[in-house]
Amino acid sequence: MQTDPRQTGAALPVSDLLNLRGRVALVTGASGGIGRAIALRLAEAGATLALHFHSQPQRAAELAFEIEQVGGRALAFGADLSAEASVAQLFADVAQQLGPIDILVNNAALQTVAALDGMTLASWRQMLAANLDSVFLTTQQAAQMMSKQAAQGGQHRHACIVNIASIEALAPAAGHAHYATAKAAVLMFTRAAALEFGPLGVRVNAVSPGLIHRDGLAEDWPDGVQRWQANAPLGRLGEPADVADAVLFLCSDAARWISGSNLVVDGGVSAHPPW
Repeated sequence: MQTDPRQTGAALPVSDLLNLRGRVALVTGASGGIGRAIALRLAEAGATLALHFHSQPQRAAELAFEIEQVGGRALAFGADLSAEASVAQLFADVAQQLGPIDILVNNAALQTVAALDGMTLASWRQMLAANLDSVFLTTQQAAQMMSKQAAQGGQHRHACIVNIASIEALAPAAGHAHYATAKAAVLMFTRAAALEFGPLGVRVNAVSPGLIHRDGLAEDWPDGVQRWQANAPLGRLGEPADVADAVLFLCSDAARWISGSNLVVDGGVSAHPPW
């Protein structure tokens, strides 16, 4: 019986490192800019895509059509990720229609601005539910499905979870106390999940983006964009594709011995000294 090199740590051919053929990937918040870029990149690498949406079914359906037009396979699934029953149904639906998932990308998020001294408890709880409870619920479901596959002789060596956090988990901005707190918790949860699910063959990592371009951002926040461009060592805003490529790396066999890590994708902004 031939030993799979992924199980021994042996080097793989470069041509195989980013190959995701035969794997099912669930991307939450896939109808948004970053989620869309992640889904397209994983599909390009050969993965079958489950595209989660909450309130934009048309955009998710259009993305699924776009992926299928170039020879991929994708379906859209709606769910409220802050509700336990809804998350359980999402995973059941994906497994029934596409097969058990090998890859989970927790990208869905909420970001609002509110001063801490006037923030309501309802706003605080809404932020934690959208950005932290959702990651907890989906990770539990994914790990259970992946470990079940492993027990049945499935492809547990491919199992991985990537949580999209933020550089605000490390350095909060004014008006983002609730958001930064939730994202900081996501980083610690990532490490805890990597510790507990590693023995099951599941890798868990995070990606922390900096300021990512979207249509209208420069018009909505011109001074912030200018400050970012002036301070970023690489001199530009991030693009959704920059985050997508980081996710692809962590989902691939190129990252087969990486778990519990946080990959910062911010053009070098975090390299500035804090004084």
